[in-house]
Amino acid sequence: MPREAPILLLLLLLPGMALADPAVPRFEPVEIAPHVYDGGWEHFVGGGVAAFDCDGDALPELYAAGGANPATLFRNRSDTALAFEADTPASLSLTGVTGAYPLDIDGDGRLDLAILRVGPDTLLRGLGDCAFAPFGPELGFTSADHWTTAFSATWEAGHALPTLAFGTYVDRTDPDGPFQACDATLLYRPEGDGYGPPQRLEPGFCALSMLFSDWSRSGRADLRVSNDRHYYVRGGQEQMWQMTDPPRLFTAEEGWRDYALWGMGIASRDLTGDGFPEVYLTSMGDQKFQVFDPATGGPTWLDATYERGTTAHRPHMGSDGRPSTGWHAAFGDVNNDGRDDIFVAKGNVEQMPDAAMEDPNNLLIQDSAGNFAEASVEAGIASPARSRGAALADLDNDGRLDLAVVNRRAEMEVWRNVTEGGNWLLVDVAGAAPNTGAVGAVIEVKAGDRLHTREITVGGGHAGGHAGLQHFGLGAAEKVALRVIWPDGAAGPWQEVAPNRILRVTQ
Repeated sequence: MPREAPILLLLLLLPGMALADPAVPRFEPVEIAPHVYDGGWEHFVGGGVAAFDCDGDALPELYAAGGANPATLFRNRSDTALAFEADTPASLSLTGVTGAYPLDIDGDGRLDLAILRVGPDTLLRGLGDCAFAPFGPELGFTSADHWTTAFSATWEAGHALPTLAFGTYVDRTDPDGPFQACDATLLYRPEGDGYGPPQRLEPGFCALSMLFSDWSRSGRADLRVSNDRHYYVRGGQEQMWQMTDPPRLFTAEEGWRDYALWGMGIASRDLTGDGFPEVYLTSMGDQKFQVFDPATGGPTWLDATYERGTTAHRPHMGSDGRPSTGWHAAFGDVNNDGRDDIFVAKGNVEQMPDAAMEDPNNLLIQDSAGNFAEASVEAGIASPARSRGAALADLDNDGRLDLAVVNRRAEMEVWRNVTEGGNWLLVDVAGAAPNTGAVGAVIEVKAGDRLHTREITVGGGHAGGHAGLQHFGLGAAEKVALRVIWPDGAAGPWQEVAPNRILRVTQ
């Protein structure tokens, strides 16, 4: 059943129920046990963090990659204040971890983990109370020794298991590497109740982020891959794989625009209100904000970086004027004014002399005209550490997006959002088994004259993702209407709800 076509709305010109002037967000540091992402050149990249509830209390834990150090699970102990306790079971205390993504692989209602490594990747089954164990041989998942730096997953129609994509970086066995030695993307499509050997999507151009998304609202998720120009050097570009059988790359004749950058992270969110997702791409140098163009009928995004104020191409504080290096990117309404903002984790790869060494994170706040301005210093999160992965999520369920950032060779940082004002909604979407996380579903929220459209995805960012409650900032709206369009295309009924609450919607 095809999905209902979105109505095209020119919402950037309408304030709706958003708050007129952006409130300056405020964050306070949260003390946690020390955790550092470290290691040699194979850990220059990676350093992700997964945010997900593994003990059933509706508060997300944090699982942070450690590189050469063991990965750490931080149990969420929040009560009157945001608090975490390092409590890592042996099954999660792994070395060589570059990142992790939570998803329910076996459809039992408990979140599992896809763990990315320098070495064999690992799928761990959630057993409850934050206990995990490897899946048995009946799943059929096997992984060779490679360098994995990106991941995404989706549910294709008719399958009991998700389709998994692992983005490998440089082929470490190539004696002529590392330059022009990029490895392939590995695609695991289910075969009945298990997985066979992965399909190699080639050419590979050193993937550092990837995302399955139903960009066209057609009912099929395609795979976007952001690649690191540093190692493919020439002949490569960003990629968009059409998930046919077999998959193939979109062409310029179909609307895809050739584009090359030092790609490190992808964030996706509908900011214009037309129902189609915009993207934010991090890089060494310019960070790119691109607006979806539905006119071509294909996967076309138009650059709007300079006109919207989202370049973030040099440090916004200090005296280092060299180009920035962006890693994790995330959209989210940090001040609950009804408009999504952008967080970017920044940090030099190691000692690259052409890039800034003191490179604080960005927090780009959107105003009523759809433009963005830097606010990380005022917000209190302009860390000078070499940041990598991050989680922008409500960690204590108070309706405000908090922040956790993994740093290379520096301690992990967590901040609690204490910004006042603005209404909100947290939405728990429960899909039917096997896709219990409703991956591929679209949440639509009407608040005044604004329509918020949110696709539930697994992937993107840099080496880590969030699974759980979906946060919506609502500004001054006192009543909102919500519905879910499920992965099979069936649209649930509109329901009117009051803000400032957690709402559960079940398929």
